[in-house]
Amino acid sequence: MFNRISKFKYFFKLIIFIPLIFYFGKRSYIAYDEGFYALQARWILDKGNWIIPLWWDEYVLDRTIGLQFLIAKSQEIFGRNIFSAYLPTTAASILMLFITYKLHEELFCKKYAIISPLILSTTYIWFDYSHLATQDIIFSCLVTLGLLSLVKIKSKKNKLYILLFGIWIGLAFMMKTFLVFVPLISLLPYIFIKKDLIFSKFFWIGLLIGFIPYLCWTFSINPYLEKNIFFYLVEKFNFLSNKNAFTNPFYYYFWNVPVTFLPWSFFAIIGTIHNIYQSKENKYILTFFPLILILTLSIFSTKTPYYTLQISSIFSLNAYVGIKYLFNSERYRQIFLFITSKIIPLFIFALTFIYYFSLKNTTNFNSKENSFLILGLLFFGISWSLIKNKNSFKEILLILIIGPYLLTSFLLQSGLFTDRSRELREKMEYVSSLNIVKNQPIKVDKSGIKNTRSQSKIIRISLLTPKLDEGLESIDQLKKSELAWTTDLKKIKNNANSFELIYENDILQPWKLILKSN
Repeated sequence: MFNRISKFKYFFKLIIFIPLIFYFGKRSYIAYDEGFYALQARWILDKGNWIIPLWWDEYVLDRTIGLQFLIAKSQEIFGRNIFSAYLPTTAASILMLFITYKLHEELFCKKYAIISPLILSTTYIWFDYSHLATQDIIFSCLVTLGLLSLVKIKSKKNKLYILLFGIWIGLAFMMKTFLVFVPLISLLPYIFIKKDLIFSKFFWIGLLIGFIPYLCWTFSINPYLEKNIFFYLVEKFNFLSNKNAFTNPFYYYFWNVPVTFLPWSFFAIIGTIHNIYQSKENKYILTFFPLILILTLSIFSTKTPYYTLQISSIFSLNAYVGIKYLFNSERYRQIFLFITSKIIPLFIFALTFIYYFSLKNTTNFNSKENSFLILGLLFFGISWSLIKNKNSFKEILLILIIGPYLLTSFLLQSGLFTDRSRELREKMEYVSSLNIVKNQPIKVDKSGIKNTRSQSKIIRISLLTPKLDEGLESIDQLKKSELAWTTDLKKIKNNANSFELIYENDILQPWKLILKSN
């Protein structure tokens, strides 16, 4: 009987994450970066080129082909559909939650170990990127695997974990190239304590195993290039190191991290500080690692929110520590309970009513999206308002989790985080239903890709085009009865007898579907 109950608990721990991870409704891509990678994966399958990342017929040599390869392989195995494109990210998300669970067990205890992955799964930035077909969650999962293996290494006898600590580095390099040095630099104080692992042959064997995908790709692509692919990757690194469109001030992460790690950022900050005074070994992972990482990223010119995804598991652990500390603190307990049960719910209710009465009609959300968003916010506020002074720590944890859990579940099932280009998808579904389009290849006039807006649109349009053909330098290259996407309205009007406008719509602007009639 006890074994059956125990098995049910494990089953419950698995199914509780389903509403946060899986969405089976209609999906659509955003252009950057997932649409770009998905389009490159489409060309891998269309052209049978598994080596060189492409942008139409041009080589894209500023990145590896790691994620595009995974998306293409997933679609090759499970079908060429959008759900398959997200499977690599979904698998990495599940694995990252499991690793976070094991980290909680290792650093604290088995009791309440489910809380840390629940916090992680309801953290805004992790929830957002776990539903994007990008390499960021995969990279962060590999970093978290490195953390777990490092924590697990107690002596030279832990050969498996020493091996794993070597493997993750090469695999992470295949995903995000030189960004792998940021977590490695941040781990240097802890690695110094466990410096014997560097001298273990299993670490070097693991390092070699991890770099096998990159080395195989390098040897495959180099015959097609003027110089080694490594130098192209260095050029991209130098570009990101200098001033560019993604350059932000030094203090960027000091406000961005608290915002993107909502609603747990306050507890995570408290826990990060508190851990300085705790176990000598744990503080290197729980405090020094995230702080050094943020400082290292702050020095780098290019700053984006997803760079800090690497510390999301650690911040989840620290959020648990912060909640526990505030609950047990004679000095701060009442303030903690007052803010979480009164101030925050009041703020959420006010935000919900302002949105419903003033902002709802200013968005492009449909009735389903609006309803799920409002319900999620209301359930969040109601949940936290139920916190009472007499609640036990277990009850406090449960109530704190329920609010964000319901909000994120509603948001996912609404489609807001999965059907991100809904209006464009709906228009393209109509275009695909046109008789003239069915089974007819559609080319793209590349001369229309003049700015970020037109590029963003054509990426998404191309992904939703049933039969995507090659790119053209101009529509003059079109042959009779061929279709193409173009922005060249002037040439169409000047050659009205040669070109027929098949479809145009404000959502697809500036792109129009044309037919070469003569």
